[in-house]
Amino acid sequence: MPTSIITTDDLRDFKIELLNAIKKILIKHNGSGLKKYLKSSEVMDLLHISPGTLQSFRDNGTIPYTKMGNIIFYEADEIQKVMTANRVHHKID
Repeated sequence: MPTSIITTDDLRDFKIELLNAIKKILIKHNGSGLKKYLKSSEVMDLLHISPGTLQSFRDNGTIPYTKMGNIIFYEADEIQKVMTANRVHHKID
């Protein structure tokens, strides 16, 4: 079995490749904070709400959704817009 010598340049190159791969993964998962479309369970986990609350949000038009077959999808950008639009700012005297 041949012996290979690893130099500090090799280690530096490996480190750079590894960091770039990690950055790509983080951007993919956190670039916009979320993926483009979320399922109901993901929205409930994200907002810490119950299935009934999510149903109410759909029924009263608070959160827009798309239904394909029996699966309901929510656009992550729309969820963010709803959260921003409903932000409450309290004045401190």
